[in-house]
Amino acid sequence: MAIQRMFYRALVRRKILLVDAPPGTGTVVDVPTGLCGIGCRRACGSHGGRDQRRFAAFMLVALLSGIAMLPSIANADQWDIWIGTSSGNNSRGIYHCLLDGDSGKLGPSELVAEIRAPGFLELHPEHHLLYAVGQLQDGPCVAVYRVLGLGDQARLELVDQESTGDGGGTHVSVHPSGRLLLTAQYGGGSVSAYALEKSGLISRRTQVIEHQGGSGVVPGRQDAPHPHWTGFSPDGRFALVPDLGLDEVIIYRVDLETQTIHPHGAAPTGPGSGPRHLKFHPNGKWVYVLNELALSVAVFQYDVDSGSMELKQTIPTVPAEELAREKFASASEIRVHPTGRFVYTANRGHDTITVFSVSSAGTLSPVQVEPVRGATPRNFNLSPDGAWLVVGGQDSNTLASFEVDPQSGRITYNRSIITTPSPICILFHPH
Repeated sequence: MAIQRMFYRALVRRKILLVDAPPGTGTVVDVPTGLCGIGCRRACGSHGGRDQRRFAAFMLVALLSGIAMLPSIANADQWDIWIGTSSGNNSRGIYHCLLDGDSGKLGPSELVAEIRAPGFLELHPEHHLLYAVGQLQDGPCVAVYRVLGLGDQARLELVDQESTGDGGGTHVSVHPSGRLLLTAQYGGGSVSAYALEKSGLISRRTQVIEHQGGSGVVPGRQDAPHPHWTGFSPDGRFALVPDLGLDEVIIYRVDLETQTIHPHGAAPTGPGSGPRHLKFHPNGKWVYVLNELALSVAVFQYDVDSGSMELKQTIPTVPAEELAREKFASASEIRVHPTGRFVYTANRGHDTITVFSVSSAGTLSPVQVEPVRGATPRNFNLSPDGAWLVVGGQDSNTLASFEVDPQSGRITYNRSIITTPSPICILFHPH
C-alpha cells in the first residue's frame, strides 16, 4: 500500500489523475494507459478491483521499461519548503526545511542564503531560480538565487539583483511566461515591473508606478496608497494588485512585448476593508480577496474576456464578538485548496486559521476556526497535493504542520512543530 500511495501521489502531481472532481466520481484523465491508482480512494473513495489491476499493470510496465520518472517518484513524498523571514528575532535570511509527505513531519530549518528581511519569495515557472524581495549591501532589491540543490542538499547561489526603485518590497510575483516580474512596495505606495531574460535573470527594471490617494477610512493605515501583493490572471493578460490604502484591487493590462503593465481598471472591496492578498479559484472564474483590516474575504466574479471583477459576497473570517476580545487583529494570508473545494485564511492576534467550503457558485461558508499553535500567523501554505497545511508563527519563531481532511477541508494539528526565526513567507518547491 505504501508503494501504491507513492505512485498515486506522483501521478497526481504530474496531472495524470484529477483529484478535484466531486467526491465519488473517480475522474481520470484520458491517458493511453487509462489507469487509475487505488490510492485515489483517499480522495474519492470509489474504486475497486478493476482499478487495482490497472494500477498493478502500470507498475509492471514502469518497472520493465525503466521509465524516467521512477527516480523522482522515490523522493516524491518529501516536500522542500523555502522560508522567507523578517529582519527581527535573529533572522539571517532565507531558510529551508523538509516536510515528509506521508507523516507531515517537519525537518529542521537551515539557513541557505544570507539577506536582510527576505519577506516574500517566488519561483520561476521554468528555471531553477528563486526570487526574493529583501535588502543586500546596495539596498532594497529583488535578489535572484539559483537553486543548486534540494532535499538534504538544499543550496542557493546569488546570481542577480535589481533595485526596486522605491524602497523595500513587500511582495514579488512572476508572470506565467517567465518574462515579467512585479514587486509591490507597501511603504512607497508603488508597483515596480522588471523585464526578465529567457534565462530568468533580470534584464532591467522597466517601470515604477506610483499609486495615488487613500480612502482615509482607517486613520494611520489608509491615508496613503499601500500596494500589498502582486499577481496575474491565469491567462496572464492582466496583473492584479490589492491596495490596502485605497480599498481597491487595481487591475493592469500586461504588455509582454515591452514587459510593462498599464492601468486597466479597479475593483472596490468596501470602505475600510484594507485588501491585502488575493487568489484565483482553479476554474479562473472566481477571485478571493483577503481584507486585512476588516478580517473578511471578498468574493468576486471574474470576467475573463474583459479582465473585470464583480463583488458577489463578503464574509468575515472570525465572528465579530470574538475579535472584540482581542487587543490586535488583522488578516494576513489566503490560500485556495488545489481541488478548489476549500479556502483558508490566517488571522493574526486571534492566531487562527479559518476554513471555508466553496459552493457551486463560488461563495464561501465557514467550516472551522483552528488555533495555529503559535503566535502571529503572518503566512501559511498548502502542500501542492493539498494534504498538509504549514503555518508560520512570526512572533513564536515556529512552523507547525496540520493534516487536511480531503472531504471536509478541516485541518488537524499534526503535533509537528519546529523553530525558525521570524517566518513570514512559506513557499513549497513543486516536484
